Amino acid sequence: MNRADVKEAITRAHHEEWARVIATLTRRFGDLDIAEEAAAEAFATAVEHWPADGVPPNPGAWLTTTAIRKAIDRIRRENKRDDKQKEAQMLYDDDPPKPVGAIDDERLRLIFTCCHPALAMQTRVALTLRMVGGLTVPEIARAFLVQEAAMGQRITRAKAKIKTARIPYRVPSEQDLPARVSGVLAVLFLVFNEGYLATGPGAGPVRHDLTAEAIRLTRLIRALMPQDGEVAGLLALMLLIEARRTARVSGSGELVTLDQQDRGAWDAALVAEGHRLVRERLAAGVAPGRYQILAAINAVHTSARDVRDTDWSQVVALYDQLVRLDPSPIIALNRAIAVAELDGPEVALATVDRLEDTLAGYHAYHATRADLLRRLGRSQKSRAAYDKAIELTGNTAEIAYLTRRRDQLG
Repeated sequence: MNRADVKEAITRAHHEEWARVIATLTRRFGDLDIAEEAAAEAFATAVEHWPADGVPPNPGAWLTTTAIRKAIDRIRRENKRDDKQKEAQMLYDDDPPKPVGAIDDERLRLIFTCCHPALAMQTRVALTLRMVGGLTVPEIARAFLVQEAAMGQRITRAKAKIKTARIPYRVPSEQDLPARVSGVLAVLFLVFNEGYLATGPGAGPVRHDLTAEAIRLTRLIRALMPQDGEVAGLLALMLLIEARRTARVSGSGELVTLDQQDRGAWDAALVAEGHRLVRERLAAGVAPGRYQILAAINAVHTSARDVRDTDWSQVVALYDQLVRLDPSPIIALNRAIAVAELDGPEVALATVDRLEDTLAGYHAYHATRADLLRRLGRSQKSRAAYDKAIELTGNTAEIAYLTRRRDQLG
C-alpha cells in the first residue's frame, strides 16, 4: 500500500472511528479531556506507524486499543500513586457497557452528555461537534461565525464543567427527553451541514460519513420519541437533502446548484421517505416547528420535476412562517433567494444588503449578493462579491463554482 493509500485510510478511519473511540474512552475513564487527548494521540500514532507497518486489519480496534493505552499512561503520569487495584481495572476493564436509557448506543450517550442543560445551547452544539462529529475547532468556529480562539476556549470550558459537575454519561430517562432533545437536534443538524458542504482543509466537498452518522443518530432519537414533530421534521429535512447528494458535485469537482442538478439522479427512496414524514406531520394538525418547516420547503423543491415547476410562492410563504419562529439573518438570507425567484433580484437585493452587518463574514451572503448583482447586470460589484465569497469559502466544489461564475462576467 503506497503512502497516498495509507493517508486515505487514516483519513477514513478518523471520519468513521473518532466518535466511537471518544465514546469508548469516555465510558471507561469518565473524562472528556482524557478521551479527546488520547484519541488525538492514537490518530497521531497511526500517522507515524501505518505508513511503515501497513494499515491494520481492524483500524478501529487498533485505534481504540492505542487510545486506551495513551489514556492510561496519562492517568499514571497525573496520579503518580501506587493503586494496584485501580491500575488493574484500567488495564483489564474490557467488559461491555451496560445498557443505559431507552437505547444502548455509545455515541448517542455521548451526545446527550455533551448536550446537558447545564451547558449553554451554543456550547452544547460546539462541544458535540468536536467530540462526536470529529470536527476541528476551526470548522466549528466557521459554523458559528466566531473566532477560532474563542471557540477553543468555549469547548475547553465546557469539558471542564462536565467534569466538575459530574454530568452523567447516559441517555436521559423518558420523562427528561423532551427538555433535552432540542440541543441534540441542533447538534445533529450542524453535523449534517458540515458533511453536506464540508469546509475543512483537505476534506472532500462532501463528507458522507458525517451526513450518514447524523441521519443514523436522528433515526435513533426518532425511535426514542416517535411522536415528536421536530425529530420527524429534522429526519425528513436530512433525507430530502441527502437525496440530492450525488447530483451536487460534477465530475470535475464543481458544485452543481439546485436549479442545474439532474433530478433523475436524486435518490427516489429517500425523497419518498422524506415526503411521507412531511405529510405525516401536516396530517397531525399541530403547529410545525423550525425543522418541520425547513423539511416542507425542501419537499416543495423535490416535488418539482423541473426547476421551472417550483412553486416559489409556497416556498416564500413557508419562509414567512419560519421567520416568525426563527428571525435569524441566515433564514432571512435564504428567504431573499426565494423572493428573487418570485419578485425579482432587485427586491431580493434590498433585503440582502440590510444583512451586511450581521453576515459580512459569511460566504453565502456574498455568494448570494454576487448572483443577484450578476442578474441585474452590475458586473463590477458582482465580481467583488464573488471575490469575497471565494475568500471566505472552505469548500473546494463551491470555490470551483464561484470562480467559474465570476470569470464568466463581462
